[in-house]
Amino acid sequence: MYNILVCDDEKDIVSALTIYLKSEGYNVYEAFDGLKAVEIAQNEEIHLVLMDIMMPHMDGITAMVNIRKFSNVPIILLTAKSEDTDKVLGLTIGADDYITKPFNPVELQARVKSQIRRYTMLGASVLSERKLECGALELDDKSKMVYLDGEKVNVTKTEYEILKLLMSNPGVVFSPKEIHSKVWKGECVVNENAVAVHIRHLREKIEYNPAEPRYVKVVWGRGYMFEK
Repeated sequence: MYNILVCDDEKDIVSALTIYLKSEGYNVYEAFDGLKAVEIAQNEEIHLVLMDIMMPHMDGITAMVNIRKFSNVPIILLTAKSEDTDKVLGLTIGADDYITKPFNPVELQARVKSQIRRYTMLGASVLSERKLECGALELDDKSKMVYLDGEKVNVTKTEYEILKLLMSNPGVVFSPKEIHSKVWKGECVVNENAVAVHIRHLREKIEYNPAEPRYVKVVWGRGYMFEK
């Protein structure tokens, strides 16, 4: 059984999500502010987080940043239609997806299943002995960790999968559409522009100078590639 953390300061929304998710067979942890969400994520085995943005004590963006310090669990933001800037910010600093309120239960179910499937199939649950190395950069596919100069780099699940794709195919140029198709497995959970957002944030973590990247490079008019 998968554990989902639902965090929203509106108790009616938390209650509705809990009822719906439990009917789908999930176990649900409830939180009504970001502080409690971080505490639960630290102390329980969580497979996915549904996080509201605007909350008291600690907002969803700040809570997500704190969770990303110790976990690459999928995080889906619950946003209002007017929070477009927060959606972009959320994707930039670690969110895997977002759902606009009021949400469609069928859409919610599809996105939750998609993120959990990707997490368990390509993330924490699948172990292999493979390591990819280039210069000071190392990707350990057994632990699902990335290291730069021997120091752990905290990347999100999506950033990890993009980096793994590129490092596994050095010198090969992938268009944003191809990256979207291979990483998201053709599921329309984010648009192609989000690929650029995730890659920009990945470069900020693994490049000594993101403005002049050593590893992940743009091939203008074509896409992205990992430098051999």
